[in-house]
Amino acid sequence: MEAENRRTIAAVATASGAGGIAIVRVSGGEAENILKKLFIPAHKREYFESHRLMYGRAVDSDGETLDEVMAVLMRAPSTYTREDVAEIHCHGGSASALAVLARALALGARTAQPGEFTKRAFLNGRIDLARAEAVMQLIGANGEAAARASVRQLEGGVSGFVRSVSSRLTDILALLEASTDFPDEVEEETAAPQVAASLKDVIDEIRVRSDARSARVLREGASIVLAGRPNVGKSSLMNALLNQERAIVTAIPGTTRDVLTERISIGGVMAELSDTAGQRDTDDPIERIGVDRARRATESADVVLIVLDAASELDAYDTQLVKSADSRCVICLNKRDMESKVTLKALRALTDARLIEMSARTGQGIPELMRELAERVALNAADGDQMMAQRHIELAHSAAESLGMAVGAIEAGMPLDTAAIDIRLALNALSEITGENATEAVIDRVFSQFCVGK
Repeated sequence: MEAENRRTIAAVATASGAGGIAIVRVSGGEAENILKKLFIPAHKREYFESHRLMYGRAVDSDGETLDEVMAVLMRAPSTYTREDVAEIHCHGGSASALAVLARALALGARTAQPGEFTKRAFLNGRIDLARAEAVMQLIGANGEAAARASVRQLEGGVSGFVRSVSSRLTDILALLEASTDFPDEVEEETAAPQVAASLKDVIDEIRVRSDARSARVLREGASIVLAGRPNVGKSSLMNALLNQERAIVTAIPGTTRDVLTERISIGGVMAELSDTAGQRDTDDPIERIGVDRARRATESADVVLIVLDAASELDAYDTQLVKSADSRCVICLNKRDMESKVTLKALRALTDARLIEMSARTGQGIPELMRELAERVALNAADGDQMMAQRHIELAHSAAESLGMAVGAIEAGMPLDTAAIDIRLALNALSEITGENATEAVIDRVFSQFCVGK
């Protein structure tokens, strides 16, 4: 395995398909020799100066031109992998890039495995495991907020938080050991409340940084569902929020038969906005399926927009929907451009949920609703330490659980050194996030999820 990790590797580093540029990347001890055999500079005065982009030709074994290219040699250690790296920038499309790659392989390189360039950056100590995972998160980011969080993690946000917490836990361990080794200088009865309070602070910080909902919203986007009985204006409201005619709008109740979903960016956070079938009792088997799907979508949503028709009296279903509104819900009193038969006072007697008067047809109240949605799906942009990867979250939760057991032991009056066992377990879990304590199997699993060329 170690010999394989030292072999020179090559791969197409750009996405497949048509494009302006395709890049073939080569990394390893033979990168420079391969480049010098594969690439002929247009000007003889260019002598493969490190980190200097050169113009010339990529050639085959007979010296015939494969493509007109740009090339760059980057000598270690100032490279992505901390190895010698060569890149050949071909014309976009697969033909040129694959021909250049085939030539590099014929000259002694082997095909890179998924994520192997980044894996080498990790193995060579340029980045830790959490920062390596941020590379793939950035590639797959589905919105501005996710991209910003990935960049902050790439810059060391999560790693910095983990190391800071680990340092504090190490200090606590030192205090526990001092209380055991030097009982005359450090009294257990005095130290115990201080240690327990410090551990509780760490637990709270870990839980904030490993919040599963925030991570899911960053990775997948928030879920916003429009709910209500038929013909209250859900489809019109969806079109107004999207600023396009996406949902079919008619005066016929039951027009929407299924869950219609579109993506929308709200404050940099991607969200799935879903228009659902009007929820009512129906004998139509197709509409009944749509109603069932609407109910399931509403139950799992991050935000529920309960849409009411201000121009008609509340019926039993409206009243039930409003009374059952929870903290996820916003009551949208639609059609306020028409003569109203429902008042805010009447609604406030039924619910404490947020109420917004609006008209999807005229745009009244839409800016206010967008501000409300932005607040509800917003993530703390200042927290670059927010964990996104499920692996990080599970390890952080494991660390918090171990620290909770340590606190329980202290508060139960057990000797302080018994808490040290759980604190060390927490430290082991945290160090696995950055890769300091990760097994080879874990490392291989992380990088197997990467794309080839990265």
